[in-house]
Amino acid sequence: MSRSFPILIAEDEAVSRKVMVKHLTKAGYDVTAVENGRQALEAFEERFYPFILTDWIMPEMDGLELCRAIRGKRDRGYVYLILLTHKESKDDIIVGLEAGADDYLTKPVYFVELTARINNGMRVLELERSLKKAGEEIYHLTITDSLTGTFNRRYLNEHMPDAIDQALAQTNPLSLILCDIDHFKKVNDTYGHLVGDAVLRSFARIIKDTVNDQKDWVVRYGGEEFLLVLPDMDMSGARELSEMLRQFVAQATIKASCHDINITASFGLAGLESLDNSDGATAENLLNLADENLYQAKDEGRNRVVG
Repeated sequence: MSRSFPILIAEDEAVSRKVMVKHLTKAGYDVTAVENGRQALEAFEERFYPFILTDWIMPEMDGLELCRAIRGKRDRGYVYLILLTHKESKDDIIVGLEAGADDYLTKPVYFVELTARINNGMRVLELERSLKKAGEEIYHLTITDSLTGTFNRRYLNEHMPDAIDQALAQTNPLSLILCDIDHFKKVNDTYGHLVGDAVLRSFARIIKDTVNDQKDWVVRYGGEEFLLVLPDMDMSGARELSEMLRQFVAQATIKASCHDINITASFGLAGLESLDNSDGATAENLLNLADENLYQAKDEGRNRVVG
């Protein structure tokens, strides 16, 4: 059974508290103990405890109040709560469960039963962790381009408006780079789509290896078009980065299916500072400007930066 979830005990009776700590520590659990609900809530604010054992009757904040307070903090993850009580009536048990407790134990606590109840709670937490991980993996798949590992249009549509709003609110710059592999159709026609896919992956890798992956995004915008969203970067920085990328791409030799492939790329830039005063600072306007500059780069001979 997993001992990976730390346990927080709230118990005002000193002897009971010490005995539980000794028993659970000996069983291999990471245990923290406090004297009342208020101290438990303060400890919970400092460190997330997914498992809490709480007495019902305590000074300052009782077990029911603690259960309700913990259930109000849902953003931190699920917490399994066991209520310890001398109360044995069905009505009291229902009150405890309705306050948010997952389980209850009547005092005096028998440690064989306590361990069994804790193990049951640990299984619930393991299941919750597995479901959460699976959900995160599924969401990651829905926002990621399967071929190149970059973000996809869904991610862009979900996050671009917020990025613009944040930049405006903090009066920070934000720039876009829209780049396109030159004559990519010729690569597919000459070498086939498998080689074309390898070229796309290599192109995306060059971009991802160059940008700041802590805050910049790389999005597969279209077939061979990729968009870089650069929070906190002004147009001067975007031009410098684009020129660096242009040179890296032009100098790279991509090896795919025994072929050595050389490509170039064109780059169109846009930034909040480059919009006319009459233009709204919207994702659509920024993308349109980057697209116009990209097409200008292609019209002027490709393998260049415009914006």
